[in-house]
Amino acid sequence: MTERRNALTPDALAMMDSIARSGSFAAAARELGKVPSALTYSVRQLEGALDVLLFDRRSGQARLTAAGEELLNEGRRLLAEMDAVANRVRRVSCGWETQITVAADGVISRLTLFELCEAFYALRPDSDVKKKQQALSSGPGTRLRLRTEVLAGTWEALLSGQADLAIGVGMDGVVLQPGIELRLLGEMDFVFAVAPHHPLAAYDGAIPDHELLRHRAVAVADSAHRHEPLSVNLLPGQEVFTVASVQAKLEAHLRCLGCGFVAEPLAREHIRAGRLVVKQVQRSVHRVHRARLGYAWRDSATPQPKKAPQGLALAWWLAQLDSEATRRALLERHSGLLQAVD
Repeated sequence: MTERRNALTPDALAMMDSIARSGSFAAAARELGKVPSALTYSVRQLEGALDVLLFDRRSGQARLTAAGEELLNEGRRLLAEMDAVANRVRRVSCGWETQITVAADGVISRLTLFELCEAFYALRPDSDVKKKQQALSSGPGTRLRLRTEVLAGTWEALLSGQADLAIGVGMDGVVLQPGIELRLLGEMDFVFAVAPHHPLAAYDGAIPDHELLRHRAVAVADSAHRHEPLSVNLLPGQEVFTVASVQAKLEAHLRCLGCGFVAEPLAREHIRAGRLVVKQVQRSVHRVHRARLGYAWRDSATPQPKKAPQGLALAWWLAQLDSEATRRALLERHSGLLQAVD
């Protein structure tokens, strides 16, 4: 048992992850900075220590066996936990954190986020540290990092310890883990939109799936690395143009490079100006395309020995999110002033 445990090192788990993601030993070797023979030797050593076959080599490709799939899935989970521990240990919080990282999904209002950042940096330190009751109005001295994530990447950033606060987490289907607090941010509608000169713009009635298959879709790549990436509103066999951000997806729609669903608040001004046309699809006749989004953070409300309490910087951000107006602005305010919502 000790030999098997010693074989499951972070390097070995990272090696399995690299091979699975790249699809071949040669590509994984390049990624890891090793020669293919050294990587093959390491895999054989791991298989020998565990007394299992991890890869089926008969096809000439790095195809995982059932045992290999299990090790890959559990290994990714263990690596995420290791990252989380390392990041938490690095933070020594006795008031205002040294650094706080906020991960926000691409559909969240950048205008509102940067206004919150401005308000955060406008806080001023209080020289009298004994005034705990005034701590939240005293100021941070905290380095602020803002990350942009997509789909499952927002949730992964929090779970891996790369972020202290995640804004715009998709709440449907999320498995809440111990020590994680999740609150509802609000709901966001998605509409099927195309450029006015796209062939589907002239389609009469709700567009069926077989017609959609004839046209290229635009999709945003999920930024998750270790969690199962999400694919939303794509049809099997449909040609897909994949971009890296929500803003790039919107630009692709405007340039008639494809079709698909877009966040209505982000596309609202383009729709009003006629630069995008909203169409109905048969899949949406009996179902509203609406996403429930939330915000999440690690709970430290119950103090534990040798563990840092919740920092004041995170407490400040959570206090802002307690405001309904702020939550609404984060979802709706993408250009100019917040538009009235019926």
